[in-house]
Amino acid sequence: MNLKTKINLGFLAMLLLVLSIGGYAWYSLRQLDRSSRDALTANLYSVELGHRMLRSLDQLAQKPIQDTTGTAQFMALVQQEARNITEPGEQQLADALVRGTQQLVQAQQAAQDGRLQVASPLVTLRGLTYRVISLNTEALTRKTEAANQRTDRANRNLLVFITLATLLALALAGSVPEIAVQPLRKLTAALSHATERGFTATIPQESRDEFGQVARAFNQMLAQLREYRTSTTAELITERNRAASIVDTLDEGLLLLDENRRILLANPVMCELLALPATRLVGQSATQVRLENDLLHTLLLPLDAPNQAAAVAAAPLLHIAYRGEEAFYQLAVQDLISYNEATDKTELVGQMLTLRNVSDFKKLDQVKSDFLATVSHELKTPLSSINLNARLLQDERLPIDERQRVTTHIRQETQRLQRMVAELLAVSRLDAGAGIQLDLQPTGLAEIVAYATDTVRPQLADKQLRLDLQLPPTLPPVRADVEKTTWVLINLLANAIRYSPSGEVLTVMATATNGFVQVQVVDHGPGIATEHHERIFQRFAQIPDKAGYRGGSGLGLSIAREFITTQGGRLWVESELGSGSTFCFTLPVVK
Repeated sequence: MNLKTKINLGFLAMLLLVLSIGGYAWYSLRQLDRSSRDALTANLYSVELGHRMLRSLDQLAQKPIQDTTGTAQFMALVQQEARNITEPGEQQLADALVRGTQQLVQAQQAAQDGRLQVASPLVTLRGLTYRVISLNTEALTRKTEAANQRTDRANRNLLVFITLATLLALALAGSVPEIAVQPLRKLTAALSHATERGFTATIPQESRDEFGQVARAFNQMLAQLREYRTSTTAELITERNRAASIVDTLDEGLLLLDENRRILLANPVMCELLALPATRLVGQSATQVRLENDLLHTLLLPLDAPNQAAAVAAAPLLHIAYRGEEAFYQLAVQDLISYNEATDKTELVGQMLTLRNVSDFKKLDQVKSDFLATVSHELKTPLSSINLNARLLQDERLPIDERQRVTTHIRQETQRLQRMVAELLAVSRLDAGAGIQLDLQPTGLAEIVAYATDTVRPQLADKQLRLDLQLPPTLPPVRADVEKTTWVLINLLANAIRYSPSGEVLTVMATATNGFVQVQVVDHGPGIATEHHERIFQRFAQIPDKAGYRGGSGLGLSIAREFITTQGGRLWVESELGSGSTFCFTLPVVK
């Protein structure tokens, strides 16, 4: 049963009780009115008729007996009384009065001297009249007492009904508001608990009325809120963990300060650089910690300067020992700004200090410096040799065979300069983003090998090296840029010649496998350590000179790998110290 029905039933009960009280009161008043009207119209009228009959008898006693007018009036009154019979025994009295009246008339007719000789009819009639009056008076008294009793009874019943109505009204007044308010109290308590993020305080469903429906809907809402909070909390935790993992995995040192220079965050790299655990940093005042930590003091110095941006820009690189190695770090400071809606202004809420590891850039700068020195040396040596040989050629006394040797030497040094300049130009184009322009076409690998070996034959002869070519006649044609592939093979042969001892054999072999043709250049030089296999393909790379290497510019192999990779192949080295080296590259077969 719903609440509306309960309240309606309560008010309906009150209405029925009020109607019952009103109906009973109306019925009781109607009965009393009817009794009063009956008594007035019957008994009281009979008493009045009796008194009129007595007065008529008094007049008859004073008039002559022959006067029949009074007798007629009395007879009319008796007839009226005969028509107003209301009480038991009153009919007999009315009949006796009629008979007495008749006797009176007879006595008047028999009178001889005009006066009544015998007064017994009048006396009889008077006695009967008194009895009629007495009978109706007693009836009127009896009816009045009965009416009083009904009135008392009606008053008692009305008092009982009013008492019951009052009790029922009090019960409804106490229960109906409580029925409405108690669920509201539970709902209010649950809402208060929910506003405090306690979504577990459900409302018990104790009924199927409107409040039961509200409780069911509210509990469903709480369940959805719990699911939403669970999902939202999971998302927040995920985002927090993601942000924390990003901060923790940064290779830069990160220090976050609030507007009062209290440390809010220090990632693991910064803690390691400062040589302090996070518990000694987070929540502490940076002003106090800097007194015990020289690095933190150095980091905060630019913040104390009048022109912070200029001080940070002018700050030198920090040379810090990190994980057993010397590293260089650059300081950066970022102001954290927040918009304040109350003041409609932006405010400084903190600062973020980062230490960026620029060791690689420092090393690269050093490599470039070394490269410039190497290039200067590489350019100076052939130029000096060319200059010396040119002076020798000016001497007319120089024999012909010696002139031929000097000329060959000048040509070799010139080729060396040309190769170096070509490498520098290639690197310049790649750094400028021009890319590598290829002219791919089906080519026989024997043709490329012939071009390359013809170019390096003078160098082979100078070092008395023998070239062993192992090229199967069944090799399929490859899709390649002839010029750039030849350049790669020449570079590999030049390196092999440079590092091979005199009198050894250089082998160039090719095999077809899995849609590619693989070319190998095998020398018997000092070999390359495994840890340097990838490094030698980096620009400006120089490997340790422990085995008598004569380093070049450090660009040839990196350019060669770019050329081969762009053509869809691969370039790598297989070597061990003391066992020579095998440089391999692949080119796709024409389909």
